[in-house]
Amino acid sequence: MIEHLPALMIAIPLFGAFTTPLLKGKPRAAALWALAITAVTLGLGTLLVREVTAGGTMIYVFGADSPGLVLPSGYRVPVRIIFEVDAMGAFMALSAVLMSFIGAMYSHSHVERESGLEKYYSLLLLLEVGILGMVLTGDLFNLFVFLEIAGIAGSALVGFRNYRGEASEAGIKYLIVSAVASLMVLFSIGLLYGQYGNLNIAYLSRQIGFNTVDMIALGLLFASFAMKCGSVPTHHWVPDAYTEVPAGINPTLLVATYASLYALFRVSFSLFGEVTLSMSSVGWIMSILGVLTMFIGVTMALVQKDVKRLMSYHAISQTGYMLLGVGVGLTVLNDPAKLAAFGRDAMAGGIFHIINHIIYKSLLLMTAGALFYVTKTRNLNEMGGLARKMPYTTIAFIVGAAAISGIPPFNGFASKFLIYETSYQLNPLLAIFAMVTSVLTLASFIKVFASAFLGPPVKEYESVGEVPKPMVAAMLILAALCILFGLFPNVVLDKLVYPAVDALLNLGGYQTWGGVL
Repeated sequence: MIEHLPALMIAIPLFGAFTTPLLKGKPRAAALWALAITAVTLGLGTLLVREVTAGGTMIYVFGADSPGLVLPSGYRVPVRIIFEVDAMGAFMALSAVLMSFIGAMYSHSHVERESGLEKYYSLLLLLEVGILGMVLTGDLFNLFVFLEIAGIAGSALVGFRNYRGEASEAGIKYLIVSAVASLMVLFSIGLLYGQYGNLNIAYLSRQIGFNTVDMIALGLLFASFAMKCGSVPTHHWVPDAYTEVPAGINPTLLVATYASLYALFRVSFSLFGEVTLSMSSVGWIMSILGVLTMFIGVTMALVQKDVKRLMSYHAISQTGYMLLGVGVGLTVLNDPAKLAAFGRDAMAGGIFHIINHIIYKSLLLMTAGALFYVTKTRNLNEMGGLARKMPYTTIAFIVGAAAISGIPPFNGFASKFLIYETSYQLNPLLAIFAMVTSVLTLASFIKVFASAFLGPPVKEYESVGEVPKPMVAAMLILAALCILFGLFPNVVLDKLVYPAVDALLNLGGYQTWGGVL
């Protein structure tokens, strides 16, 4: 069974997605079925991480006599679906299965009043399939296919509450952005296939050079995945999508966003590694995009009155930290001394921030969903005094707010500190912008806490209470992870993050067929 883990990671949620509609008219059964499927997938994801950490990259060739097929020297890569799972892919897969499970748990109560829940849970599982396919595949065409699956499922979930005009608009906007990004990816795939007759990433990484066609393909791939991960200047879709999607989907949708960030990193290192090794300008572009993204995102958040929209702008801002961290490492990729001194640690900060942000941002968006569940409004000016009525939600919010603001001993501090000190060594201005962004983030969440939780209770909400237990459990699990990852960052760094960083840096190691091509 172990050798079939990559295939099972796709097969089980896909099976769940196609069987959930059979539970039409049985919303509780659909919710429990989705929870069971995501729990099994979480177990498989944990096993996958253990296997990759212990045994190195896993190759899975669909349709071959042996899933781990290795070709003799001189043979060309056949046209097959090939999964190549290194530590970076396993890291992202674990994030996806964990957040899908948490989202299914939270959704059990959060959307129980909605209709069409068999569609909701089917789409949740399909979104999980799309994400897992993106982070596990070893060829560009299947990356495109799974990007499309995630985009279609995500747009349907964003527009799930179609009785709200804003949700329908956000869903269409998400679909258009996904379609444009996918078209750019498909065009670059056509360019590379016409040039080399193959789409296996490991094979292409050895063939790609500095010719005009390859540079156009790099530009298209970079722009498309930057658009899909919510980087400035193509960030406009993020606030609408994250605000309108049900809060139980926010964790999985966050991972879908960062699956595109993963694809950006995979393209920059594994596919075009020999090019970016000689062009530090790519790293500078990524770093500058990171600074602009974090600063524009946080300044837009400060003026928001809709609690969920405010948090959505902060999601844009936090993406900037990831781009900055990995961008610093990419900038010094061709300088072994600087890479060893601070480049590798900068990348670790950026990649560590991916999972930290997924955890605390999911937690914060869930607390916003809990506020909406109780008050039926997202307007901060209409809330107040809810700390007395919702003690568990209040505690969860405080933990999430401290984590996103980079306050020790929470997880956000651990990754942000790595980014501060390493970006300073490249250019002090980068670190200054990163620290100012954190200060503004703290100010923003102090405003939210004072508006929603402190002060006298609003008359309309005097009779409200805490949200149902499944929602509380999901929030407290994430709050506990914020604390644990902050108290023991070295464990996460050594077991998950640095192996993922080294997988990206090992430009010659991402080679299918045991390194024989």
